[in-house]
Amino acid sequence: MLVARIDSILPQTQCQRCGFPACRPYAQAMADGEAGPDRCPPGGDQGAARLAALLGQPTVSVNRQYGEPGPLAVAQIREADCIGCTHCIQACPVDAIVGAPKLLHAIISSRCTGCELCLPPCPTRCIEMVFPEPAREWNPADAASARQRFEARTHRLDAEKRATEQSLLQPAEVDKAQRNAQSLRKQSMVAAALARVNRRRDDSVS
Repeated sequence: MLVARIDSILPQTQCQRCGFPACRPYAQAMADGEAGPDRCPPGGDQGAARLAALLGQPTVSVNRQYGEPGPLAVAQIREADCIGCTHCIQACPVDAIVGAPKLLHAIISSRCTGCELCLPPCPTRCIEMVFPEPAREWNPADAASARQRFEARTHRLDAEKRATEQSLLQPAEVDKAQRNAQSLRKQSMVAAALARVNRRRDDSVS
């Protein structure tokens, strides 16, 4: 499948710099001919060239309007300024930030994709991007791990949303659903009873 092959080339940083909400939608847009292969700064010019080759297009470099390619930078929290608001945790697409409300948060640097999505929602601006020492090279194993964590997070959030929506049902709606279920059970029981009567009648006739 073309989308999967394109997605396998993307670095899975889920940074949204391409203009799409995640790497997979960007891959789908390229497969559909709705976006070019030059929108992924984390993938660099080499990644853009690989995408162009897969799509049968001329070699391109990253369009700098989407960001500058460069070495991986990871997020770091200044502990003295963290108020434990959890905004960064909610924003991180790959569950690289741990913590609890009103407690100090921490970033797992080995999981951080450098997406920078945690920066805007931080009310104290206590998060900054730093270059690891020694320099860390993003590799296919990192990308696969990031994709897995992004998908797991997406599934978890979807399940939490469904649970919340279910809990917000009005009592009348819940009662109606229960009555409908009881009515269906009664209909099923009546139908089963009639079927038994008819079988006994048929047996007595024969």
